Amino acid sequence: MLVAFAVLAGLLVVAALLPVDALTTDLSDRFAEPSLAHPLGTDNLGRDVAARLLVGTRLSVWFTLVAVLACAAVGTLLGIVAGYAGGVVGQLLQRTLDVLVAIPTVIVGLVVAAVREPGPSTLLIAVLLTGWTPFARLAYQLTVRERAREYVEGAVALGAGPGRIAVRHILPNALRPLTAHACLRFANVLLSLAGLSFLGLGAQPPTPEWGAMLAEGRQYLFVAPQLVLVPAVAVVAVSLAVTLLGRRLESRCSGR
Repeated sequence: MLVAFAVLAGLLVVAALLPVDALTTDLSDRFAEPSLAHPLGTDNLGRDVAARLLVGTRLSVWFTLVAVLACAAVGTLLGIVAGYAGGVVGQLLQRTLDVLVAIPTVIVGLVVAAVREPGPSTLLIAVLLTGWTPFARLAYQLTVRERAREYVEGAVALGAGPGRIAVRHILPNALRPLTAHACLRFANVLLSLAGLSFLGLGAQPPTPEWGAMLAEGRQYLFVAPQLVLVPAVAVVAVSLAVTLLGRRLESRCSGR
């Protein structure tokens, strides 16, 4: 797990700092085999596949991170508010979650794309509309559990308001389980974003993005299989690394 996470961290640093050219075309060097000049070969337009992979990391991985953080923020806020309020508010949240969980992100993405131009903002809206629900459910459960503990009752007795109790007492105790859950959700969001980009709803050519690279390379699968294999392996490797990290954090939270 530590090795996988180290590889992921190194990939992110390189992608963020290394100046690479992923857009320059060279039709005389189409489908070049891996070499020192092009470690992963070139695509149908002579563009360096390794450079496109690194630049695609900035959009795919960092954008996934932003989407997960946005979903976590919205879901945690709603879950804590509903969990602390209880009663009708809690029941309303539960029923809303039951409805939204049954709606696939891809369907939401297609609906959003029908009223908006394809692009990163469309993907973020599509993921956010359904991605906050797991965080809200977990935050609600954790809040209900923490609300019944003696330290919360003591804070209420001392005159602390709901906002102070939520921020100073409930949220810190729920942060570790929510962080572990965010790592576990990362792979799901990454796959959702890659799938939506594969359908043409995300970054538009020539911008490199892992899902878009899969869509572009599929027609050349038998000519240059690396055009499909490279982004596919990247998606799986990053998803696996972050999921393993989430499992480790989850085990520590549960005391296993």
